[in-house]
Amino acid sequence: MSLTNIGPETETIEYKKSTGEMKEAMLSIAAILNKHQKGQLFFGVKNDGTVIGQIITEESLRKVSQAIGNHIAPAIYPEIKVVRFGERDCIQVNFEGNRCPYLAYHVPRIRVADEDLVMDQDTYDEMIRKRDDMRYSWEQKVSEYTIEEVSQDAFREYLQKAKDAGRIIFEETDIRTVLNKLELMKGEYLLNAGAALFCSSGINELQMAKFASNERLTFTDIRRFTGSIIELAKKAEQYIIDAMDWRVEIGAGLSRKEIPEIPMDAIREAIINSFGHKLFGSGQSNEVAIFKDRIEIYNPGPFPVGLTPEMFIDGKSRPVRRNPLITRTLYYSKDMESFATGLKRISTACKEAGCQVKFEQQQYGFAVIFYRKKDNLGNDTQVNAQVNAQAEIATRILQYCQHPRSKKEIADYLGYKSVKSITTVINVLLETEKLARTVPDKPHSRNQKYLTKANFPYS
Repeated sequence: MSLTNIGPETETIEYKKSTGEMKEAMLSIAAILNKHQKGQLFFGVKNDGTVIGQIITEESLRKVSQAIGNHIAPAIYPEIKVVRFGERDCIQVNFEGNRCPYLAYHVPRIRVADEDLVMDQDTYDEMIRKRDDMRYSWEQKVSEYTIEEVSQDAFREYLQKAKDAGRIIFEETDIRTVLNKLELMKGEYLLNAGAALFCSSGINELQMAKFASNERLTFTDIRRFTGSIIELAKKAEQYIIDAMDWRVEIGAGLSRKEIPEIPMDAIREAIINSFGHKLFGSGQSNEVAIFKDRIEIYNPGPFPVGLTPEMFIDGKSRPVRRNPLITRTLYYSKDMESFATGLKRISTACKEAGCQVKFEQQQYGFAVIFYRKKDNLGNDTQVNAQVNAQAEIATRILQYCQHPRSKKEIADYLGYKSVKSITTVINVLLETEKLARTVPDKPHSRNQKYLTKANFPYS
């Protein structure tokens, strides 16, 4: 049987014959990160590129993950998977990080050709200075995204909110001028902060799932999206709205007030904070997890060292901004405040609503955990969650269809894979004349789009 050769090692690609060379692999990962901020490593390949393979079990993959977690600092979150070359299996590790310098076994190294050399003191000191200097932060680096890749809807929604809040007072509304005034551009390209906020890119990833019990065992639904912070925050909010239980209180004149089991102000605050304070470049996704007894909102990136959530709730700590450009921009739209009051507002809203909330510092990130209510109320005071969800969807469709939209566009905007998920709501809006077809005489036209009736030119 002939052996496959996948090419030579480079400054970003390293080969190890087996996981028996685990320590050497960790040194290579740190060295490559310090030189290029990303790279690949393969177990089961000789240093000349010849694939020899190795026996791989779940334990093998776990050992690689544990070695990286225990011996690389600062923490990284690699992709570890099995790949096959010909008839031989190898382990492929894809890794990246922008928090140089990285250490392996407490020693900084740097890649030179295919060698991992101990880093000299001057280079190490310079990396530390750059990491601590905001001018060299991830936010301030120039991205590969231009004006053409900005989500028009996300930008317009943001700008309107910021002007309504009175925190953006200049009259200009074109994207280039506004982003320049917000210091989110350099030349023709957006800074990373601007791209994360407004571009439908892979910079942000959101994973959402519903589990069948109180454990991360069997999930009944799972979704994964990439996009701008503005877009993903809305998707996360809607996912939780659809999953929560709601009740109705009957007021004066038989008016009905729908009340969620977890206060929406707290949910929105936790979602936007999870994006504003995430550790970008970690390789991890923001997460929303729905359990029978709780809802968790998670962001990658540890809590500030030496501080606790209680210090911010009690007002005893000043703000610590991991992403000051992003948080400042979201301050203008009143999505975030700048005085470290987010956790306090979540805590206060939950206390007033009688909802238990927990702030959990995890090894690689931070989670806000809302515990769900178990009310024993009669049917007359319960509102069907599905009906409420459809009302929310209808409102969002009408807002989105200020311009003609196809069913596919509407489904994508709401985060659904199939147009079947929205057909019922669209039909109701058509029947109640809140929505209109742009090709009214041909309901099934391939060019059919939908427009909010108030904006319909033939009304």
